Amino acid sequence: MSYLMGIDYGTGGAKATIIDEQGSVLGYSFAEYEIINEKADWSEHDPREYWEVACKIIQEAINDAGINPGEIKGIGTSSALPSTVLIDEEGEPINRAYNLLDRRATKEVEYLEDKFGKDRIFEITANRLDDQPAVVKLLWEKRNRPEDFARIDKVLTIDGYIRYKLTGKATMHYSAGIFYGLAYDIRQLRFRNDMLEEIGIDPEIFPPGSPCTEIVGKVTEKAAKETGLVSGIPVPGGQVDCNAAWLGAGATQPGDIQMNLGTCGNFGIIHNDEQFMEKMFAFPYTTNSRETYITVPTTLTGGLLLRYMRDNFSPIELSVEKKLDLDAYDLLTLEASEVKPGSEGLIVLPYFQGERTPIWDVNARGVIFGLSLSHGKKHVVRAMMESVAYALYDSFRLVKDIREINYPLVLNEGGAESRLWRQIITDVFNVPTVLVKNRVGAPYGDAVLAGVATEIFPDFSVTRDWVEYTGHLEPDQKNHKLYMEYFKVYKNIYEHVKEDFVDLAELRKIRSDL
Repeated sequence: MSYLMGIDYGTGGAKATIIDEQGSVLGYSFAEYEIINEKADWSEHDPREYWEVACKIIQEAINDAGINPGEIKGIGTSSALPSTVLIDEEGEPINRAYNLLDRRATKEVEYLEDKFGKDRIFEITANRLDDQPAVVKLLWEKRNRPEDFARIDKVLTIDGYIRYKLTGKATMHYSAGIFYGLAYDIRQLRFRNDMLEEIGIDPEIFPPGSPCTEIVGKVTEKAAKETGLVSGIPVPGGQVDCNAAWLGAGATQPGDIQMNLGTCGNFGIIHNDEQFMEKMFAFPYTTNSRETYITVPTTLTGGLLLRYMRDNFSPIELSVEKKLDLDAYDLLTLEASEVKPGSEGLIVLPYFQGERTPIWDVNARGVIFGLSLSHGKKHVVRAMMESVAYALYDSFRLVKDIREINYPLVLNEGGAESRLWRQIITDVFNVPTVLVKNRVGAPYGDAVLAGVATEIFPDFSVTRDWVEYTGHLEPDQKNHKLYMEYFKVYKNIYEHVKEDFVDLAELRKIRSDL
């Protein structure tokens, strides 16, 4: 038998899975790691923990599958982006890694937009510039930690770092290019060296790009010894985590739409044309990373909101989880299900770490509006779930008028497992939805990528044959009408306080400088 492995790194943890030639999942492992918020607007990981976790979940997945690691014929990788891991000439990380929640580089964005112009940046990248791509972080490093900046040999994503540890080679897949930002030409699939040189960044610190399906290296003897793998296993270029999740669940054709409720909340629509939207993300899609794209509206805090409630306000649920083997998230959503749509007049702005599409506001923060003595935690939890639906609908109402969409909307990873959350999204979006039955998610798509790259699978269409959908839901028109009234208030709240967010950001800055 031939087996394939997929490894995915999110903002809060990593997963590994093993599948066979029929797409059946044989082994799986997951491990969380710490999100470090040492300063306001900073969000980091310890990059050394990435490899420690890799060694753990790879071995656990092999043991769970009960296979000989010598029968693994390929390993696919992905990670949440933007993310930035800086390494020196010895391959050692320089400081902590940036994850996609980090918002420190706002001054650098202003400088770059003044220097190059917003229109030029969008024309080259098909994306607007914010403070998260790697090039922006590099400029922050250059200005604030020049000695460390001078030590940089290569700039990697999280999945790029894992491929580096597996193969000893620094690589970058085409779908990651725009997450490096600013000077990456989405059509030419290369960096504009002239722009990099204008801001004093050496183009040589960026790894070479490759199609997602191209074999870029093989597992080294050192990596094999540390992980329990065998040397020589082919490793393809890799992919963005959301692409991995969606193609693994059958999204392979233009118009296909899927949604994740992982740390972030997002959905993607596949297309072959270059009709890019200024307020949305767009990047190459794995099935043909030279010519196919996906538009991906994103809210920064999706499932992360429930993790926030679990970790900070749910000691009872966590205690029950440990003692009775009941999931704390299930307990929270069970409590929230007792509350009627609209959360009895409670509205949340879910911008706990700023927001992406469509408002692109780095200063925005969370708001709980309408709180009264009649509200309890269950109301707050439901209002947070509804807020993620509102944030995603804010983009969906713009995208649906531009693109043809193949319904139903397929819900995939993370919080999509919650029937309550799926019904909220179904009612807010006013479209039919289904749930992927096999919710292994991104690492499954990574394993499929490895199968296509090694020609074990003829192409990605195999996932359409394997995928099963369940939990079909239709929108409740009464609830949709109610939610649209709440959505108007949701939008008005943001308009009323967005200038206050700017003032608050200035106060945070003053405080952090003291």
